[in-house]
Amino acid sequence: MFQKLIFLTLLIYFVSFSGFSETIELLNVSYDPTRELYKEVNKAFCEKWRKDYGKDLIIKMSHGGSGKQARSVMEGLEADVVTLALAYDIDAIAKSRALLPRDWQKQLPNNSCPYTSTIVFLVRKGNPKNIKTWEDLIRPDVQVVTPNPKTSGGARWCYLACWGYVYRKEGSEQAREFVKKVYKNVPVLDTGARGSTNTFIQGIGDVLLSWENEAFLAIKETQNNFEIVSPGESILAEPPVAVIDKYAEKHGTKDIAHKYLEFLYSDEAQNIVVKHFYRCSNSEIFNNFKNLFLPVQLFRLEEIYPGGWEEAHKIHFSDGGIFDQIMLERK
Repeated sequence: MFQKLIFLTLLIYFVSFSGFSETIELLNVSYDPTRELYKEVNKAFCEKWRKDYGKDLIIKMSHGGSGKQARSVMEGLEADVVTLALAYDIDAIAKSRALLPRDWQKQLPNNSCPYTSTIVFLVRKGNPKNIKTWEDLIRPDVQVVTPNPKTSGGARWCYLACWGYVYRKEGSEQAREFVKKVYKNVPVLDTGARGSTNTFIQGIGDVLLSWENEAFLAIKETQNNFEIVSPGESILAEPPVAVIDKYAEKHGTKDIAHKYLEFLYSDEAQNIVVKHFYRCSNSEIFNNFKNLFLPVQLFRLEEIYPGGWEEAHKIHFSDGGIFDQIMLERK
């Protein structure tokens, strides 16, 4: 009996102090349309972590409009990593709270973008309004659904896809007038991309300006009640990822947070990325699945604004910027 008691005591000591039963938690603060992607990525990474290190890992997710998510982190949401819709939102976290270095994009390949996407049109089955080009968005008989650029990173990509389409051909004045006409046709501005998708699926609007991956998901989940239309040319949307160093250091998770984001570039994760209709950064894997994606001529943000997101945000999305002016003028 005494020997059994000693054995149980030693077993409890071993389990308690060896770290064998330790469960690690990570918080990934992300933007709206990545829910399905990270559900599968997280499962794969947690299985790999358990196999490699013999420890359990729980990855918690927070989803919302990218700008809103960035503000939550700045206001104290202790994310270990962020996987947001555009670099400006992570830059804002770095500048306002110094929670990560300002050169964070140099820490991972492809400016810390393990995948990209673009903006396409989602229309109802049969395309009853015959919407094919950007010009169709300004027709008086067409209602456009898109989220609010003030809160949604995807919305900013949508806005700049519209702007860039005209700006690159005709200049700023014509682009401004074109975008104003588009937003006159927008009946509601949801806070995030997923909210706009739900609004469209529920019957509002004739065309949804959508992330390419989100459009494919809508078709999959509604049994082909919708169709995707390539606008011919669109913007290359680059959603980046980053470790929030200060919070990860506080939680003792900095090393695993880095390994988690590095995993996104692995062949296993890149194949998951393509499965969810994101354009993976591994060109060899992407070329194997290239036919799954829409034929779209892509232009980069820097072709419109050499100063990148800092310049684009100041001109368009800051308080009193062109977007605010357009919204006042459309009334």
